[in-house]
Amino acid sequence: MRFYAERPARFLLQLLADVLVVAWVWLCVDVAGTARDVVLQLQTPANTLTGAGDGIRGAFDDAARTAGELPLVGEDLARALGAGTGAGDSIATAGRDMAGTVGTIAFGTAVGIVVLGVLPVLLTWLPLRLRYARSAGSAAGVRGVDSDLLALRAITNRPVRRLLRVSPDPAAAWRRDDREVVHALAALELRALGLRAPRHAPD
Repeated sequence: MRFYAERPARFLLQLLADVLVVAWVWLCVDVAGTARDVVLQLQTPANTLTGAGDGIRGAFDDAARTAGELPLVGEDLARALGAGTGAGDSIATAGRDMAGTVGTIAFGTAVGIVVLGVLPVLLTWLPLRLRYARSAGSAAGVRGVDSDLLALRAITNRPVRRLLRVSPDPAAAWRRDDREVVHALAALELRALGLRAPRHAPD
């Protein structure tokens, strides 16, 4: 396969298109990363809530242990303070759940930006580049040995108006093996692919 043309104008256009696609992909990835970081900032309140819940649970745990040492009422008081421990656990769990949800949303946002920004460009650009690489590679492989095949490809692929500039009836000229027309058609196909014709056309 040949990914780039030999003629300078076509080569520069291909190179520019490739650079623009790479730059666009990089930009989309960068924007996705920035968006993810922005969304992740929403985890700050969730982390604060988790810390508060853990603090409340710790305070009630300490108070319950201290109360448990009191005579007569210590056991009942410790049991009552245990409810506060459960409330602290609930608050901390809610904070962790919120932080996890924010993280999932941040990841989904980044993936969505990359998919929506990059995928349409790649689905358009990549098939075109691969199709060109296959066509140019096969044409370059036969240009020095088989003008007839290139001429047939020109008749098949090129616009009629361009074919008529070569011959009033290019298909008939190809069938009767008019070498001048065949070579001109082969050169047309090579030019269309941005390739140079061989110095000496094959018989």
